[in-house]
Amino acid sequence: MESIPRLAQRVLSVPFTPKYLKSCKKSRPLTSYLMQIHDSQKPVFIQWNLQGRPSLCTDLVSVKNYSSTTARAGWFLGMGEKKKQVLPDIVKAGDPVLHEPAQDVPLGEIGSERIQKIIDEMVKVMRNAPGVGLAAPQIGIPLKMIVLEDTNEYISYAPKDETKAQDRRPFDLLVIINPKLKKKGNKTALFFEGCLSVDGFRAVVERHLEVEVGGFDRNGKAIKVDASGWQARILQHEYDHLDGTLYVDKMVPRTFRTVENLDLPLAAGCPKLGVR
Repeated sequence: MESIPRLAQRVLSVPFTPKYLKSCKKSRPLTSYLMQIHDSQKPVFIQWNLQGRPSLCTDLVSVKNYSSTTARAGWFLGMGEKKKQVLPDIVKAGDPVLHEPAQDVPLGEIGSERIQKIIDEMVKVMRNAPGVGLAAPQIGIPLKMIVLEDTNEYISYAPKDETKAQDRRPFDLLVIINPKLKKKGNKTALFFEGCLSVDGFRAVVERHLEVEVGGFDRNGKAIKVDASGWQARILQHEYDHLDGTLYVDKMVPRTFRTVENLDLPLAAGCPKLGVR
């Protein structure tokens, strides 16, 4: 999801040696992933391509602070200055990892140190953004994992009439691995959305009001989440990331705009916001 921005990924932090790269190539089941390598000045990211060859990732963009105007979008809320932490940047639209389906996490690997570390970093990044949701592909990890939470503090930054219309309520941290989403009922709602990977913009997206999501928690236990309102919207948004879909792929035409223009009237012919 968008601008309560949070994303962190330090999947690996190791010496950069030919011997290590060779062992990684043999032991990792994924065809593509990111590695963070520290030198004397700044982190460097190495990405494995399908041929197993490393290539430097140099197009990462720094996460920006969001103003109170951004907070009014009701998707991610600006929460003041961020703590000074070394966190990887959020992958931006155009990167192939955001436009291709993610891979299932093998059930036997859910409890592994590697997967647990990715989850921890996803939560840290989400909370430091800060944001209400994050999918693994948004930090360059092509795995089916999402994290999300919404708190009273986040909600307090948005206008009350807005959160009421959105049926936005707080919920605790959710970690869902290999999620399967099922839409329930026929009711839908139209509201503005944004995305950490499409920085500084919003568009209206129609989403179902109720969904059911099954999957596994970080301990490998099967879970099921029944959600409605804004939580259901967040789940649909993050689930789309795992299919290689961004919200702009589903937006209502002619509603795309900058955050600064969020309060301007919709173009003639655009549907009204709210429940349908």
